[in-house]
Amino acid sequence: MSKMSIDRALPTHAEQLLARQTLHGSTMGTRYSVVFYMQSGVNVKALSTALFNAVDHVDQQMSTWKPASNLNRLNSAQVDTWVDVPHELMTVLAASIQIEQATNSAFDIGVGDVVSAWGFGPPASNSAGVQNIAGSRPTWTPTSQVLELDAAKRRVRKSASIKLDLSGIAKGFGVDEMAHVMNEFGLESWLVGIDGEMRAKGVKPDGTMWAVALERPERGVREAMGVLELQDMAVATSGNYRHYIEVDGKTISHTMNPRTCAPLDNDVASVTVLAPTCMVADAWATALMVMGPEAGLEMGAAHKIEAIFVLKDGSVQSTF
Repeated sequence: MSKMSIDRALPTHAEQLLARQTLHGSTMGTRYSVVFYMQSGVNVKALSTALFNAVDHVDQQMSTWKPASNLNRLNSAQVDTWVDVPHELMTVLAASIQIEQATNSAFDIGVGDVVSAWGFGPPASNSAGVQNIAGSRPTWTPTSQVLELDAAKRRVRKSASIKLDLSGIAKGFGVDEMAHVMNEFGLESWLVGIDGEMRAKGVKPDGTMWAVALERPERGVREAMGVLELQDMAVATSGNYRHYIEVDGKTISHTMNPRTCAPLDNDVASVTVLAPTCMVADAWATALMVMGPEAGLEMGAAHKIEAIFVLKDGSVQSTF
């Protein structure tokens, strides 16, 4: 369950509970964080190690920035060649295809070449500089039509050359992997996150839900415009106010529109999605951002997705 308020500031953290614990570290080019309430018998050092291993495992498999990642091995594989992939990567690929089909390719992981062409990929992949490749790909082919998944044998093959990019879903999956660790250690009250992707379980000892800031989508500003209160729920935000480049005086978004093979350009500043898992919230936030306010609100409502749209003019719309 969740509750939202956009008319008050974040609550103060004047919790006089000695059992409150925090852990954090680096992953995926950003930070992960964990807040929880201690229970007897929990080995905090072992928990910290398990959490790091969980997010690092995801990064080693799904990063486009690590040459030896399983994802890059798949990207560099020959067409019509089966490639073995680990269970976690198969899970994310399957979910990506499912959400791609549900959103008519507003979310599509086959944008790796587009991301690189516009200068947002790893340095080695950006050697051609910023360029619009829509002319060389006038018709978008959905990834689901060129990527075959054999879940039983945990293998994947491409029927055409394609470069996959999981930046719109991997962090959310990483948060879910941290959630699994927290559950395995028997913890009942926690909030875990990677950057702006968060997932909560239970309530705090005083009975209140976990409070997460709904950030105002303004460049160069870190300011809350409201609060999301979470219980047994995940949240993810997609926006263009942190990661962008300037080209000839024009701001270029890091979010790519798969249908146009070009950076996103619409009236949406950010989309925040609430869902049972962070992987789903992460991917749907990207999809609704690409769709824009009208189509996105309609699609979100049709799929019963709880979403909050903040438009560039400062107005707020939601599907609930």
